[in-house]
Amino acid sequence: MTADLSDRVIAISGGTSGIGLAIAAAAAAAGATVALLGRDLDRGAEAAASLPGALFVPCDVARREECQAAVAAVEAAFGRLDGVVASAGFNRRKLPQDLAEEDWDAVLDANLKGTFLLCQAAFPLLSRRGGKVVTIGSMLSIFGSPVMPAYAASKGGVVQLTRSLATAWAAQGIQVNCLLPGWIDTPLTVAARREIANLEADVLARTPAGRWGRPEDLAGPALFLLSEASDFVTGTALPVDGGYSVRA
Repeated sequence: MTADLSDRVIAISGGTSGIGLAIAAAAAAAGATVALLGRDLDRGAEAAASLPGALFVPCDVARREECQAAVAAVEAAFGRLDGVVASAGFNRRKLPQDLAEEDWDAVLDANLKGTFLLCQAAFPLLSRRGGKVVTIGSMLSIFGSPVMPAYAASKGGVVQLTRSLATAWAAQGIQVNCLLPGWIDTPLTVAARREIANLEADVLARTPAGRWGRPEDLAGPALFLLSEASDFVTGTALPVDGGYSVRA
């Protein structure tokens, strides 16, 4: 069995760069029609132009009305929705005692609330014929971080949300699973490499695979979770981290 996504429509938040764009490209190569959701209009147009038949839909996932409008736009364009990848993400690196309330709110809104609102908006279409939801957690869904408390809290919440949606929506034929990326070379980690002393070397030393991850490393697991090959898989949280999380 292959990860054939022919005739499927997949909506991907955060799909204009990094992990989201890598998953979108892989899904398109597997036959899917992809809708890229994001806030940056120029980057969205460029990303959509790079993929055959792709649609860019402006969307701030932290706003319910924008999630609902984005799903409606996908339905208007393609008549259906078969899968969602909730990949939009945001971070603030500060010690807990230095983290402003607005920073906490911004991270939780983008990562946890945004995942919930997009999935909620997509449910009516997904429930028509069954579908797939892939959320994006983090290795910080597993353990904490002294300088990323809001991010760790949000990504831990994403895993519990994933499990809750999986149990709630199983009767509608919807499978909901979560990917937990490790240290991946994306725009989101560029600042971390600059700001955290010795991060590059420390990650390499702890990762059994001996390298940082690439966005494309998430594509294969995502295709599996978006395809019929995973029809009996739901509520899981799969680390994709080169073994980082299993080494103390």
